[in-house]
Amino acid sequence: MATDTVTLKIKRGEAGGASRWEEFKVARKPMMNVISCLMEIQKHPTTADGRGTTPVNWEASCLEEVCGACTMVINGRARQACSALVKELSPNGETITLEPLTKFPRERDLVVDRQRMFDALRTVKAWIEIDGSHQLGAGPKVAQEDQEVMYPLSRCMTCGCCVEACPNYNDRSDFMGPQVISLVRLYNMHPSGRMQAGGRLDALMGVGGISECGKAQNCVQVCPKGIPLTESISVMGRETIKRALFGWLLKA
Repeated sequence: MATDTVTLKIKRGEAGGASRWEEFKVARKPMMNVISCLMEIQKHPTTADGRGTTPVNWEASCLEEVCGACTMVINGRARQACSALVKELSPNGETITLEPLTKFPRERDLVVDRQRMFDALRTVKAWIEIDGSHQLGAGPKVAQEDQEVMYPLSRCMTCGCCVEACPNYNDRSDFMGPQVISLVRLYNMHPSGRMQAGGRLDALMGVGGISECGKAQNCVQVCPKGIPLTESISVMGRETIKRALFGWLLKA
């Protein structure tokens, strides 16, 4: 049976320092999420055994599972704190554990530096290049069947769930991650983005690219947006093979 309070066990620590666990109890409220709990702890930073402590550090922005900023490991699974409801995590008073993502350098408590993901997007030029030197007009039309493929891919928010679950993404590997491969597929399908498709494929064939994916398929299991990441990996695998075999014809 659910209790009147929620117990949270939070892994805390400074950048480069040792970790420690602290437990907190907050009053249970209807439709409470993990962010609500952290806000209560921020207002009254006192541990479950009555010790005063510093407020827990965490990140959040949109509070509607769009920005990806509040991603953390909740009860052993990477997900967004804003959409993690207490009634589902602790229906009968179970302790909720919160930990920072493990694949990125910790800055403090639940805050990590996810810059590596954004650097990877820069490597593959995950954007549509428009220099503004000409009238754009209405823009190119995209076929309905392409839109149906592209829309799920466009939902990626670079939250980090997929790379947290990926065994090939770690500090000993240069692997860029499944989300990068999927976004290359998205931008290469766009009529304007197709003009830089070759360069993106070349980047995927380079260091940290698609060849370093071990096909564990963990990524698609944890993606909060249901993006078909393994399908994108398969599609882009074929595209990079074609590029390797016949790309010289295009460069001639």
